[in-house]
Amino acid sequence: MRSILTALGIIIGVGAVIAMVSIGDGAKSQIEAQVASLGQNVILVFSGSISQGGARGGWGSAGTLTVDDADAIAREVPNVAFISPEVRSGAQVLANGQNWSTQILGEGPDYLTIRQWPLADGGMFGEQDVRAVGKVAIIGSTIAKQLYPDLATPVGQTLRIRNTPFRVVGVLESKGLSVMGSDQDDIVIVPYSSAMKRVSKQTMLRAVNVLANSPDTLGQVQNDIVALLRQRHRTTEPTDDFTVRNQEEIAAAATATASTMTVLLAFIAGISLLVGGIGIMNIMLVSVTERTREIGIRLAVGAHESEIRLQFLAEAVALSALGGSIGVLLGIGASRLLAYFNHWPTLVSMPAIVGALLFSAAVGIVFGYYPASKAAQLDPIDALRYE
Repeated sequence: MRSILTALGIIIGVGAVIAMVSIGDGAKSQIEAQVASLGQNVILVFSGSISQGGARGGWGSAGTLTVDDADAIAREVPNVAFISPEVRSGAQVLANGQNWSTQILGEGPDYLTIRQWPLADGGMFGEQDVRAVGKVAIIGSTIAKQLYPDLATPVGQTLRIRNTPFRVVGVLESKGLSVMGSDQDDIVIVPYSSAMKRVSKQTMLRAVNVLANSPDTLGQVQNDIVALLRQRHRTTEPTDDFTVRNQEEIAAAATATASTMTVLLAFIAGISLLVGGIGIMNIMLVSVTERTREIGIRLAVGAHESEIRLQFLAEAVALSALGGSIGVLLGIGASRLLAYFNHWPTLVSMPAIVGALLFSAAVGIVFGYYPASKAAQLDPIDALRYE
């Protein structure tokens, strides 16, 4: 019973570490998956920010990018696979006797290729639709459910955006929530020329989506875009009226908080491992005192100090290793229960399991060494006289 209670600190500590790291890694992997839904090798070019009365609107709030800028990037920057100028606005859309407030996205024909976003039905509009300011639209699954609940497919139906009729030519596959928690499927995509002239009446772009040929060229393409836009806008680094970010930077920024929380939670849980180690040292010191006569007999019949030290050290390591093993099972079970009942994303990490086991064994060695050395240094005569 005393050994079980001694190992309890290690069990709780290791279990807590496994569970906390699993929660943190699960959140991080979910964010990474959502960032990956933007597409691979993606570079985002945002227009500048606007300031009014001391309030800054953030990147994209001021129109500083033009369609000519996007054409120049496609024409002059090497290793650019696809490009899509972007215009964003909000509007009330009407169809089939229903209405819904949603986001209107003006994009180029390559947008779905850049985002790696397949269509569930229909097809994407083409370059001809962009040139002709075509009244065609791609809708997300949320729009399809809200406006066409009774139809097998909305393709071919009419959708009115600010009293302008658009023909639905495709329905996107569902992507769920974004990194920021917004519904990615609550969207209507139209040609950027149509968005600028028929919907929002904007003359400038909010952003430009760029897809590099490969991950190896991502950094070079980003640098080339920055150099080109500085030349076209006649700006330098402190006065840039645009910003360029690649997918790796976006992923790093999005997962930074999750990584910090994982480390913090693991550190807090690790404190209980330290408390468990102190408990092991305490019980081993008591054991040395209680078994003084046994130690004296062993020394008297020829046992070496190293053998006595090894005996007590092995007992301490066995206690901590057993506690660590049970703690791993407890941590895995706790993470599974959290995922099941609270629907939290959890990811059991093998490095965390191995690290927790090695740390628990190290706790046994570190906190068991002093009691083992104290036992080995007992004088045989005094030990035999004990009690």
